[in-house]
Amino acid sequence: MLQVLQFSKYQGLGNDFLLLDGRSLEDPEDLFGLTPELVQRLCDRRFGVGGDGVILALPPREGGELRMRIFNADGTEPEMCGNGIRCLARFLADSDGDVAPRRWEVETLAGRIVPALAEDGRIRVDMGAPFLTPETIPTGLAMGVEGLPVGMLEVLGEPMAVAAAGMGNPHAVVPVDDVAAIDLETLGAALEVHEAFPARTNVHFVEVIAPNHLVMRVWERGAGPTLACGTGACATLVACHLLGLADRQARLDLPGGPLEIDWEEASGHVFMTGPAEAVFDGVVAPSMFGVALEARPTIDCATVCVNGCLRPEACASAEARARVTALLEGRSLDDLVTLAGESLESRTRGRLCRDEPAAP
Repeated sequence: MLQVLQFSKYQGLGNDFLLLDGRSLEDPEDLFGLTPELVQRLCDRRFGVGGDGVILALPPREGGELRMRIFNADGTEPEMCGNGIRCLARFLADSDGDVAPRRWEVETLAGRIVPALAEDGRIRVDMGAPFLTPETIPTGLAMGVEGLPVGMLEVLGEPMAVAAAGMGNPHAVVPVDDVAAIDLETLGAALEVHEAFPARTNVHFVEVIAPNHLVMRVWERGAGPTLACGTGACATLVACHLLGLADRQARLDLPGGPLEIDWEEASGHVFMTGPAEAVFDGVVAPSMFGVALEARPTIDCATVCVNGCLRPEACASAEARARVTALLEGRSLDDLVTLAGESLESRTRGRLCRDEPAAP
């Protein structure tokens, strides 16, 4: 187990995440000791680091380059996050020193997603094909002649025309005349848990400015109001196109900024292009875990020696434990934080060099 948890914070249009690099973890299920309660504490904007979620880069399982797991601020685990995977791609590029063109095959609970680093520094993501049948979203709304589930739902006693689409996670899309006038806190919360969405849903209110220009507001499942939602922007464009309100390609303005969404006719895939930026690197104090640093086990032998040490005369972890014990006994907590910071500093220096303009 880790004594000092290193993280990097990234944001995509104001949707912010803590990124943890676990690609070298021997046990892909370790997850840095994260629990729903710890995720909530980390994402708390007053008592923790603050964020809309926590993203882990993990070893692959199904032939991809890596695997992504994401946890909402409330500790729940969604299938995918469009802004999150853009932040992950930017984090990987910064960590590994990659430059455009570069793409990653990322395994997610919504299937394999392929983000790519563009020459202008933005991230273009192949989000795959949308899910447009009630059972795949999932939703209790009936399939409409438009080609996606639609219907009138009673929300807080009022009828509301709703369309549903999936991007590996469920989305409710509600076209309105004036998106700024919507009571997002009330209506978003009510629609998220509506019985028409058995797995709960993300909620998006959208105003059509022009067929190639939409404005939307977001209520994310498990997070509440956020400044942006990548999968939501994709689902909103798909729904609006099928409803006859938008083109296949459009700019979608979210509170945090614009995304370019393209529902490619030839492949049927939805492509999302937008920014992702580093905010800062840091380490989490051991007190956040509720356990003193020295009390945390350095190696979880239980995963190997379930019924006791298999080789007590030559324990495979003895040398490693001895090195860690010597390190802990010979250094203060400040020294350990400094050691962790050195690797973070090297990544930051690499990022600064990347952003410096080339000499004429």
